[in-house]
Amino acid sequence: MSRFYITTAIDYANGDPHLGHAFEKIGADAIARYHRLIGDDVRFSMGMDEHGQKVAQTAAARGVEPQALVDELAGRFRALWSRLNVSNTRWVRTTDAHHRRGVKAFIEQALERNPDDFYEKTYEGWYCVGCELFKRENEIADGRCVLHPTRDLQWTEERNWFFRLSRYQDFLRAHFEANPGFILPESRRNELLALLDSGLEDISITRARLSWAIPFPKATSDGETQGTWVWFDALPNYLTDTGYPDDEAWREWWPAQLHVVGKDITRLHAIIWPAMLQSAGLPLPERVWGHGFVTLGGERFSKSSGVTLDLDEAIDRFGPDAFRYYLLREVPWDNDGGFSWERFAERYTSELANGLGNLASRSTSMIGKYRQGAVPASPLEADPVIADAVARYRAAMDANLLHEGAAAAFEVVRHANAVVAERQPWSVAKDPSRADELDLTLAAMVRYLAAAATMLSPFMPSKSAELWERLGSGRDALPSLDELATLDVSGWRVQSGGILFPRPEVAASAA
Repeated sequence: MSRFYITTAIDYANGDPHLGHAFEKIGADAIARYHRLIGDDVRFSMGMDEHGQKVAQTAAARGVEPQALVDELAGRFRALWSRLNVSNTRWVRTTDAHHRRGVKAFIEQALERNPDDFYEKTYEGWYCVGCELFKRENEIADGRCVLHPTRDLQWTEERNWFFRLSRYQDFLRAHFEANPGFILPESRRNELLALLDSGLEDISITRARLSWAIPFPKATSDGETQGTWVWFDALPNYLTDTGYPDDEAWREWWPAQLHVVGKDITRLHAIIWPAMLQSAGLPLPERVWGHGFVTLGGERFSKSSGVTLDLDEAIDRFGPDAFRYYLLREVPWDNDGGFSWERFAERYTSELANGLGNLASRSTSMIGKYRQGAVPASPLEADPVIADAVARYRAAMDANLLHEGAAAAFEVVRHANAVVAERQPWSVAKDPSRADELDLTLAAMVRYLAAAATMLSPFMPSKSAELWERLGSGRDALPSLDELATLDVSGWRVQSGGILFPRPEVAASAA
């Protein structure tokens, strides 16, 4: 059994979760569930980034202590991930005592190994509180951060500790060249190679007069203890969650196989974080995946820019699993994509209600009517349609192209419905001499449904489990991908139930 450690970006605790957060988490969850499906031992970490100037300002504006603010928001985020059936096994909060100890130990390890990587310097520049970053000229438009156009940039001048990022430019380029899959998709890799070509600048890693932070373990020359820059605190969460440095078992899980992050923070995860790890003498993560943005009317979802969507309303529309499926089927995992209520309804109606749901209802109903609920004997030779779909599904999911994986899985459903339309088993059932023909069709329908339930389980875990139970295999666990093309469904006892995916007009009338 292989170990697979996957992480998402930890969410910044200054506002409620939005669609962009949900897209990342359900995408990472689909990847984690796929790896469990193929037999990997999966560690799946998520959490909250709870320090920094932005959190302190938000708490002050609300008249509460920062800890009270982050406690409240952490509860809201966790409740949403539970509602969306996100199967993370770990939950990190950067205010946790273990994480604070781990960050201190990590920085001290880097200071001991490479003391010249850290130096004091007076710095001045435009600071975006939204990003918690000093901004370069090409990251500013009309005097504002391009990612937070409604926030005022702050001109900041102070003496801080700096990290000598420039020292790692050649190391990073060599790592990118030796490991072309380190940062993906290819478009993100090209962006970061261009950044390396332009030259890396050293970065300020402490903030003066910032109390809501992990204290930097080394005082300045004038004896001041400064707060650790929020990203120098947040990025090590992927390491501290493994037990570093207290539990030696951390070495069994580090390095992570995959960091899943938004494309706007790939520089932090594929440039700064690897340099930090190299400075401390620790292994680098195997891969960083920078997914795109979900847009609404061409604009990125962002509370600060006023482009928002009520997540509860979106989930309530057709249920959590349909919401998961729509986002991951509609929005490319390697690019930007748009959300629209119209497309949501179209996908739901055509693929889930009329496609998978109708196939499940027809199949269980006909087997109940014509064979008293028992699935007829099925041939054991490989079904070429399922075999081909599984091959394409594996290739897509191994490459983290979730939208292509969902499409490959749904091809089984599409083919099954085409078979039903062509063979018309309800007509065949009228002729006793064609009993064998009917048996073959009914068994094939169950095999197709079993394959669909298995391959769609990373996308729709609850509905897939419900469908699998209705098929009556007697097995608790889904079959492996290798079994699907030759799965023996003989003798399964199907169960009729409620409508798996009510058509929109039915769902609306029942509400």
